[in-house]
Amino acid sequence: MGAYILRRLLESALILLGITLVTFVLLYLVPADPARQIAGRSATAETVANIRDQLGLNDPLFVQYGRYLWNLAQGDMGRSYLQRAEVADLIAARLPASLLLMLSAIVTELIIGLTIGVVAALRRNRPMDHSLMIFSFVSISAPQFVIGILLLYVFAVKLAWFPIGGYGTAAHFVLPSLTLGLLGAGWYSRMMRSSMIDVLSQDFVRTARAKGLAKVRIVTRHVIPNAILPIIAMIGIDIGLFMSGIVVVESVFGWPGIGQLAWQAIQRIDIPVIMGVTMVSAAAIVIGNLLADLAAPLIDPRIKTK
Repeated sequence: MGAYILRRLLESALILLGITLVTFVLLYLVPADPARQIAGRSATAETVANIRDQLGLNDPLFVQYGRYLWNLAQGDMGRSYLQRAEVADLIAARLPASLLLMLSAIVTELIIGLTIGVVAALRRNRPMDHSLMIFSFVSISAPQFVIGILLLYVFAVKLAWFPIGGYGTAAHFVLPSLTLGLLGAGWYSRMMRSSMIDVLSQDFVRTARAKGLAKVRIVTRHVIPNAILPIIAMIGIDIGLFMSGIVVVESVFGWPGIGQLAWQAIQRIDIPVIMGVTMVSAAAIVIGNLLADLAAPLIDPRIKTK
């Protein structure tokens, strides 16, 4: 196990290194000029040139990238061009809100998705199954900003059950969590249904039925624990979807997380902040996948780590 974790950590470090390179090159190729954003539209060309020189933007790409890696290795993620603050401090101030939203969204999508998947599998090829799968298809297909706006309009504006936006109470979590969770719930429900149907056809399930075990016990003790294994791996991958969707959801609901921070940085070409948020998001995805791989053998001892 120790060797496996060490190998995975090394692979993760290489992945993160590759992400920094790709992101840095893409930002370098963007035609917008961060110095112009800082100086303002009325600034002279000389002022803009001085700012570029101060920020080191005139240096070759490999020099800028090497300097960034050197600072990053020392725990320095740089300083925001426009907010005049350390990127690490900006992210640290907003990260708890994003993590809480992500956790609540994961719980939401698991509760909705797994419940739908189990019910659909047990009612296979019946009207209930077809209706639930149509709901799953719609939740997967609908853009998150559309779902968010609809939920806001119905439950915040018309019914006034929840606040329109903001952060701080349990009520503020409901609509953003549903917006993020419905997409994942659609995927989980379809995967859980397929996995349940496959397990229900296995010999050990037929043996349990032949022994006269109650249907509820067969489903809860034998079918679901075996059917849920693919879901565990999917949760780690799902963190990447959350990190991409959280930018939209936080903007719609005015959620003060790193997604909103990233959107503001992209609008103003604040490269250090963009790089910092990208690195934190990539690290979360890598860690999520590693934890999912480590959790699978605990659920099913037949799975061995190599």
